[in-house]
Amino acid sequence: MSTIDEAEVARVAELARIALTPEEITRFAGELDQIASAVAKVAEVATPDVPATSHPIHMTNVWREDLVGETLDRDIVMSQAPSSEDGMFLVPQILGEE
Repeated sequence: MSTIDEAEVARVAELARIALTPEEITRFAGELDQIASAVAKVAEVATPDVPATSHPIHMTNVWREDLVGETLDRDIVMSQAPSSEDGMFLVPQILGEE
């Protein structure tokens, strides 16, 4: 059961304005037909009683616990900044300059 033939590949290539040689059309027709057949096989297996998966094995979070730790004092940090205002760093404006 061929779903994608050379005429279909040539038609789509023309619509996309892609220049293909006759050899490329033949090769792509075969490759795309194999891909379409593989997708059809998956569609046969994918029934409502089979749950969808994104990974073949169960994925678990391997990160550490998010715990509050020692932080820097804001006043000390701001005192070392070249320029600050109202507890925020001041940086040169780069957007909107014309």
